[in-house]
Amino acid sequence: MTTTRFAPSPNGHLHLGHAHAALFARARGTRFLLRIEDIDRGRARPAFEAAIFEDLAWLGLDWERPVRRQSDHFDDYAAALGRLAAAGLLYPCFCTRKEIQAEIARSPAAPHGPEGALYPGICRRLDPAIAAERRARGDGFALRLDMTEATRRAGPLEWRDRGRGLVTARPEAHGDVVLARKDVPTSYHLSVTLDDHLQGVDLVTRGEDLFEASDIHRLLQALLALDVPEWHHHGLIRDPAGRRLAKREGAPTLRRLRADGVTPDEVRRMADTAERQPGSG
Repeated sequence: MTTTRFAPSPNGHLHLGHAHAALFARARGTRFLLRIEDIDRGRARPAFEAAIFEDLAWLGLDWERPVRRQSDHFDDYAAALGRLAAAGLLYPCFCTRKEIQAEIARSPAAPHGPEGALYPGICRRLDPAIAAERRARGDGFALRLDMTEATRRAGPLEWRDRGRGLVTARPEAHGDVVLARKDVPTSYHLSVTLDDHLQGVDLVTRGEDLFEASDIHRLLQALLALDVPEWHHHGLIRDPAGRRLAKREGAPTLRRLRADGVTPDEVRRMADTAERQPGSG
């Protein structure tokens, strides 16, 4: 039995790219889960969550109940953070984005990763007493993973993608990633990795834009002794200009397509085009 999942965020309506991701996952799993990734409580809306259920049902998809809602499980993420902290792998970072950018600008040879310049480690060696004092007085902070120490302890890691085969993990290319913040008690990286383990997901399907992120998730699995799934990163549906469909770019939603008279079968055929893109497997 293969368990897959579709995990949208309820901060907007589903569009064609979401339809492709959901259908791709459903076609590859005998057990299909729906997860609501609503850790950003400032943007999540109950109306969008309700619309997710409605749109997926309209497409003809079914999923196993109950649905896991991340905001109901902050204690799980706190426990994982506690284990990493106890192992000496987390540190609080009080830097603002402006301070980080200024430090990067002062270093012409600043290392870069898949998402740009890496955090330069300003707070990595901050005196623990000073850090505790700042947290006690309510200063904003992020909890970062000490990547150098984490990768040293984990050792060499690999993971398998159904489209690309065996992949050597390079989490160090991402630098000291953020695993939680004062106002958001977990991160995408931590929550999805732990959720997949707790829900028994053994095939993680998602867009190829998240391919490199799997290196971070493989590292967290090693540090927290979690199950290691297979991955399958699929191609992305793009607009005529070659940009991937995204909420912020005004991609046509499934609700709009339905209102325009497009049928579920037609949406399925439209969503299927991404599977033929390079790298989709």
